[in-house]
Amino acid sequence: MAEDPYEVGSGGERAFWADSVADVVEARDPEDPIVIKGGVSPSGVPHIGHFNEIMRGYFVAEALRDRGHEVRQVFTADDRDRLRKVPRQLADLEWNVVGLGEVNAGALGRNLGKPYTDIPDPFGCCDSYGAHFTNLLKRSAELVGVDVEFVSNTEMYEDGEFEAVTRRVLERADRAREVLADYQNKVDDDYVPFVPQCENCEKLTEGVTEVDLEAGEVHYVCTDVEAGDQTIEGCGHEGVATLRGGKLPWRFEWPAQWEILGVDFEPFGKDHAEGSWPSGEDIAENVLDIDPPVPMVYEWFTLEGEPLSSSSGNVVTVDEVLEILEPEVFKYFFTKNPRKQRDFSVENVDQLVDEFDRFEALYFDEIEPRDEEEREVAERAYPMVVDDPREERVRIPYTFAAVLGMTDDPDLREQIARKEGHIPDDAPEWAVANALARVERARSWARRTSNEFDYELKRTELPATEFDSETEAALDELADFVAEGHDGEEIQGEIYETAKRHDIEIGDFFSAGYRLLFDDTEGPQLGPFISKLDREFVVERLRREG
Repeated sequence: MAEDPYEVGSGGERAFWADSVADVVEARDPEDPIVIKGGVSPSGVPHIGHFNEIMRGYFVAEALRDRGHEVRQVFTADDRDRLRKVPRQLADLEWNVVGLGEVNAGALGRNLGKPYTDIPDPFGCCDSYGAHFTNLLKRSAELVGVDVEFVSNTEMYEDGEFEAVTRRVLERADRAREVLADYQNKVDDDYVPFVPQCENCEKLTEGVTEVDLEAGEVHYVCTDVEAGDQTIEGCGHEGVATLRGGKLPWRFEWPAQWEILGVDFEPFGKDHAEGSWPSGEDIAENVLDIDPPVPMVYEWFTLEGEPLSSSSGNVVTVDEVLEILEPEVFKYFFTKNPRKQRDFSVENVDQLVDEFDRFEALYFDEIEPRDEEEREVAERAYPMVVDDPREERVRIPYTFAAVLGMTDDPDLREQIARKEGHIPDDAPEWAVANALARVERARSWARRTSNEFDYELKRTELPATEFDSETEAALDELADFVAEGHDGEEIQGEIYETAKRHDIEIGDFFSAGYRLLFDDTEGPQLGPFISKLDREFVVERLRREG
């Protein structure tokens, strides 16, 4: 009997969830190479939700490799599926997300009902829309440094890899109908578990009229197909398809993939756990006579609190993420418990980086863990996140890196980072270069979110300013307070108190600070922001000395 997908990886004494999953996989005594699979049907813009499935498989693959196993991680592009609706957004091969008005949207709209690989690429750069989507996923994996073998369903059908299992399903059509009826409505005596592709209009149709297994043929009439809230019209053509000239319905195709690829483990979202997995398990055991793979349910991500959706356009791509995060920080995000829903917040990505920096420091025994589990997770997962762990590495705190990003001068950035103790004197050149690379990412984050760091800090020259004597005296007092080493909230409170003591309008006093720092009349919350700057610079600037 197959394992409960909600339980796999959650039990045992292992601190890291991937080790718990690896235990279950090993318990089946699989032959090498162990096959780990994921998959997705092309739709809209490939985003970090799609990448979730790749990364969950990756960590289990790495755990098994650590135990001496050969592992093959594959990801199926379910590109023989029909296009059911036109997405709102697409992405070109440079990850520029565009609306349909910027591409050949007719390539999609005129081809509803056809397999993704039979639809022209709206960008005109790949063999098909399906190939375009898969190429983006491949590039995502390459950017993050995850070795995944991408497999096209269309190619497997055309090469005959599905033919034997398709024949077996059709030979056992009565049994297939009996099993499927427990999971799907409208399974009558005429139901045939095969979807031919019309040779006239190329759409996938469900109007099967006869199956001739001796000849290896399926006769059909191209009928209308219901796709969500719309109807995709058939052309009425009467034709004959070979067993390679169509596809299995999804509930049969998924377990067929398990057999063809020899899948040992597959993670999937909770939508499949509540729908396709129970039927796939049943079909595998009672129609195909195979054991289903070890399953695992993972929770979906949200983006800024809202569901990720290619069709609606609420997405963030891997390429976009890597503009603001190092690949190892992004990989770290996926080490977290897959059963807990998590929000990916671009606004608060600094918190994720701080978590990673702590995770890394734990691995190198530079800080004390909160508990033994935290230490064990860092010890196990960090080498899977960072390809070449080196203790000499240097990490500049992310928000301080954003502050450094307010100046374009790379030498000044390094000078300030060293002065503030974020780059040790004996740091090797490669470590310094890697540390300063975070500055550009933090700068991109500030610009993307228009946050408190999205200003040009006038570091090298004092803006031309004129203040009355009371304002000058107040600025000098504030400089003395900052020089004492107070935190951001304390500085913010002192700004108010200093303005009151000198009978200065609070807005005018804040404006004086912004003019000195940015040559502007507005800016971020001043106290917390000042606390993130190097203190000597702030004191000199408030005193109008440089």
